[in-house]
Amino acid sequence: MSKRICFLILLGYSYFSHAEIKKLVIDGVYQQKNIYVQNYNSGSGVGYCATEIKVNGNVTTDEVNSSSFEIDLANLHLKYGEKITIEIFHKDGCMPKILNMEDLRPKPTFVMLAANLTTEGLLNWTSEHESGSLPFIIEQFKWNKWIPVGEVIGKGSSEKNNYSFKVPLTSGENKIRIKQIGLGNAVKVSQEIKVTSNKNKPKYVYNKNTQTIEFSDETMFEVYDVYGNVVKRGFGNKVECQNLPKAVYYLCFDKDVVELNKD
Repeated sequence: MSKRICFLILLGYSYFSHAEIKKLVIDGVYQQKNIYVQNYNSGSGVGYCATEIKVNGNVTTDEVNSSSFEIDLANLHLKYGEKITIEIFHKDGCMPKILNMEDLRPKPTFVMLAANLTTEGLLNWTSEHESGSLPFIIEQFKWNKWIPVGEVIGKGSSEKNNYSFKVPLTSGENKIRIKQIGLGNAVKVSQEIKVTSNKNKPKYVYNKNTQTIEFSDETMFEVYDVYGNVVKRGFGNKVECQNLPKAVYYLCFDKDVVELNKD
């Protein structure tokens, strides 16, 4: 397989050939947009490159004998967000070009119908109008910023979908939100979901002899250097610091940020 073919696969295309006819395969989701194709002259200089179009295995009636043409997806009675596979059969020595690939990529269009968070950290939500399978990113506000704490893959359908996720709560009030990121970093974020936890606030000590940070209870943590680089991250009741050079660090745990001097 040539380097050119490998590159196309990385972009989300599949590529096959048989004799003098080749096939370009594009997978995506229906976004209520038709697809436009730049159709070059064939490699022999006679006629145009594309010879036939199939969508989900069915031959379309699109006219391909021109320098550009439209794949009429609206005529195929597809559902919004439905997965589609487009096959473009074309002659050897040329390659048709999709002009609006972004219209086949999922966008963050979900509508949040209900969401609740229990005092044990169980987050449940119901959404609809998803336009394709995108991950729901669960974020928790702590350490003066929104921190991703997990992901749930969206079902991608327009009907009502139910989801759940176990959030590692901090002590006191917790603020959670749910987010999706689509093509071109398009972002959609839910409203904040709040709950007050009965969890005790953990304490910490730095043991200079063993060069470890020890917590009184398990907690999520991050350790930053003075330049803002994360040097340690995890969940537990101990942070091993033997490999860190002597310096000032910032320890984030529960909802706190404290300065830590390793000397």
